Amino acid sequence: MKNHAAVAIVATTLTMLLASGCAVTRDQETVGAYIDDAAITTSVKARFVDNKDVAASSISVETLNGTVMLSGFAKSSTEKSTAESIARNVKGVRAVRNEIVVRP
Repeated sequence: MKNHAAVAIVATTLTMLLASGCAVTRDQETVGAYIDDAAITTSVKARFVDNKDVAASSISVETLNGTVMLSGFAKSSTEKSTAESIARNVKGVRAVRNEIVVRP
């Protein structure tokens, strides 16, 4: 399963790079920062998919300069805190803004 996640991360990152034309957007200072943010986003999403306690399709992930913003809906406060914990443990994450709404 880990190999599948790694392949998905690489494929998604490459797709994002090709689609963007390596454009620097959203206030990143360099192309490197954009690539780092894309890799962080992809890694967080892949870990959500691998974790049975988090509904990956219900949570959005955005990264800007190493700060990850989580939004969307969770079924419980446990799912919300698990998603935040997963995001915090991804390499390169400087901070996490957890805007997930608990909706039973």
